[in-house]
Amino acid sequence: MNAAKPSATIWYTMLRVGIFIGSLVFVGLLVQFGVLPKGLGHSNFVWVILLALVISAPLSFVLLRKQRDAMSAQLVNKVENAKAKLEANRSQEDGVVQ
Repeated sequence: MNAAKPSATIWYTMLRVGIFIGSLVFVGLLVQFGVLPKGLGHSNFVWVILLALVISAPLSFVLLRKQRDAMSAQLVNKVENAKAKLEANRSQEDGVVQ
């Protein structure tokens, strides 16, 4: 049995989540070993998540350029196919009415 290749959007999303989780672990370790401050009061978890988001966003932008372009091309093809189907349906309806 041949496994279907995941769509470019799913692949990009999985990689993006992976980069975030990696950043989350990295920041968590830096906070645990005292390299970064633990935050104010009980804000440790929120601090780690926000810092991981700030780190993972530019990393994803740079590292996932190829996957983002593939996802964009796939979405453009799907939109163009949907437009073509809509236009074909519209022309069929026009032919029936006249």
